Amino acid sequence: MSFKSLGIASYFLEKLTEEGFTKPFPIQEKAIPAILNNKDVLGIAQTGSGKTASYALPILMNLEGKTSTKNRHINVLVLVPTRELAIQVADVFSNFSKALPFRFKTMAVYGGVSINPQMINMQHVNVLVATPGRLLDLVSSNALHFSELSTLVLDEADKLLNMGFQKEMDKILTLLPSKRQNLLFSATLSPQVQGIEKILLNKPEVIKIEPKETNLDLIKHTAYAVTDARKGPFLRYLIKHYEMQQVLVFTSSIYKAENVVDKLKKNGIEARAIHSKRSQGSRKVALKEFKAGTLRVLVATDLLSRGIDIEFLPYVINYELPRSPKDFIHRIGRTGRAENPGEAISLITSEERHHFKVIQKKMKRWIDLTYTDEVSLHGF
Repeated sequence: MSFKSLGIASYFLEKLTEEGFTKPFPIQEKAIPAILNNKDVLGIAQTGSGKTASYALPILMNLEGKTSTKNRHINVLVLVPTRELAIQVADVFSNFSKALPFRFKTMAVYGGVSINPQMINMQHVNVLVATPGRLLDLVSSNALHFSELSTLVLDEADKLLNMGFQKEMDKILTLLPSKRQNLLFSATLSPQVQGIEKILLNKPEVIKIEPKETNLDLIKHTAYAVTDARKGPFLRYLIKHYEMQQVLVFTSSIYKAENVVDKLKKNGIEARAIHSKRSQGSRKVALKEFKAGTLRVLVATDLLSRGIDIEFLPYVINYELPRSPKDFIHRIGRTGRAENPGEAISLITSEERHHFKVIQKKMKRWIDLTYTDEVSLHGF
């Protein structure tokens, strides 16, 4: 199946090729035709399944000839739980919109930053990607209006509900026109999601994409006990000592990702970071170089790791542990793919040992901890 056969407009086809989309993901195959036909959709799919493009492309096509001419009257609202996801989704819309034959503007709004620049930039926005609290702040400031709204998207609805946004979402829903297309995407079909689905969706197209199982048997697991001060030098020791040429390193924060990259570069190891504060262009170049094998080390946060899909990746290193065992399995599942073996390495400080035991218990797999006190890190 091709994007053309799904009904995707010709002006998007070249752009999709540029972005490396050779064929549609399963969620795209099912969601794109339904959204183009103005149906409500309930999509159950993991992050990294291609769901953002599955709704962004048809939404943009449906806006042709229908974008609002009234200032501050948005056409599409995408509600998301976090600032990082808001930026990521807006980037996808902005990137694809470059191929559009009509004027279009998208914008991400979220809390934790000054509201004044967001209020000013709200002029002539067509697609607004927002966290619930900041959206209501903008509404109370009379910075936007919903009378022209045609589509509502709830992305990562399970997280929106689990993070305590229920009251804000209830208030937002009362402000929107009753006649609109509703698209709800979630990683799980929790009782909360089922509850909002019944209220929100009208005869929806239900799409459920089962996550791929990670074959842990193909992955060699190694864990090293290190102090926090020795973690950076030990990472560089591993890369140089074992002559690793393609390594994916995971950190738990944007700050740490940048810090690790800086230290690697200072020690003669070419590395790039990929996270939500990097531009779409920068992320694209880094991923392309890493996949091609011309970039030795890619340092990623969990949020953007889902799109990293490489058939043969020899090494994954957990510089810091993720919060959940599911994220740990997802991380190490970047290696050991397509029947190719790989190695997953975790660097564990004394503070992380208890959490590492919890992760192992959930995985039902125990990993021996190798102590590194005798390893000389002089010069690393």
